[in-house]
Amino acid sequence: MRVLGVDPGLTRCGVGVVEGVAGRPLTMLGVGVVRTPADADLGRRLVAVEQGIEQWLDEHRPEFVAVERVFSQHNVRTVMGTAQASAVAMLCAARRGIPVALHTPSEVKAAVTGSGRADKAQVGTMVTRLLRLDAPPKPADAADALALAICHIWRAPAQNRLQQAVALHAAQAPHAAPAPHARKGRTA
Repeated sequence: MRVLGVDPGLTRCGVGVVEGVAGRPLTMLGVGVVRTPADADLGRRLVAVEQGIEQWLDEHRPEFVAVERVFSQHNVRTVMGTAQASAVAMLCAARRGIPVALHTPSEVKAAVTGSGRADKAQVGTMVTRLLRLDAPPKPADAADALALAICHIWRAPAQNRLQQAVALHAAQAPHAAPAPHARKGRTA
């Protein structure tokens, strides 16, 4: 499984590609940051993020894109930029028919470090170990993108089994009674 992880942001959008399957050693295929100037027009910044992500999609051809789920922070301005960059990443993947998964920061931290409250340094250290790198990727946005990809690779098999079980249960469930207006003898 090849996954592009995206740690969304307008100034620095972390991107990282990891390949592998749960239970086996993983391989980093690339890591970086799509940068935009803070003083540029918002529209131009969003286009720059789109172009950067499109380049990563062209170069690495991932099967999945894992994006950090945006959550409310104290700074609404920061959240808006993060949400906009997140939407751009999802749009780029959807345009190509690539499935997108959203993972919360605590899910990613728990998957990679064992604790949903781990700090950025702990995430960077574990990403370095798990991918057998010489040093943690810099900046932290790049390490976070790799952590997102790792999280998705490890969580996807369990999520797929849950979805299959739900679908099977729904298919086996007795059909619901017809709506009241659909009873015999009633005319419209």
